[in-house]
Amino acid sequence: MSDLTTRRCVPCEGGVEALSPAEIESLLAKLDPGWTLGTGGATIHRSFSFRNYHETMAFVNAVAWVAHREDHHPDLEVGYSRCLATFSTHAVGGLTENDFICAAKVDALL
Repeated sequence: MSDLTTRRCVPCEGGVEALSPAEIESLLAKLDPGWTLGTGGATIHRSFSFRNYHETMAFVNAVAWVAHREDHHPDLEVGYSRCLATFSTHAVGGLTENDFICAAKVDALL
């Protein structure tokens, strides 16, 4: 399990730099390989598949709990048996360590 799961997100209202490409690659390597870098390098995303709607919604609710606890919220696209989670730090227009902390915690839900 990644050391990212033991970290906590820090408030970010801008005024900090987005991660460099090298920092992003280093942190991405600590996540499940299902996480990929979005076009332009400003997001990370992963698609999750489930057997049914109930399992999908249980996962979505667990992700919402993690997001609330960390005060860092993903964009979620939800269907009957799938969920696409996308993290980005909107205040900096790119990725921060918060995105990777939350992604690792989402991975730990499974």
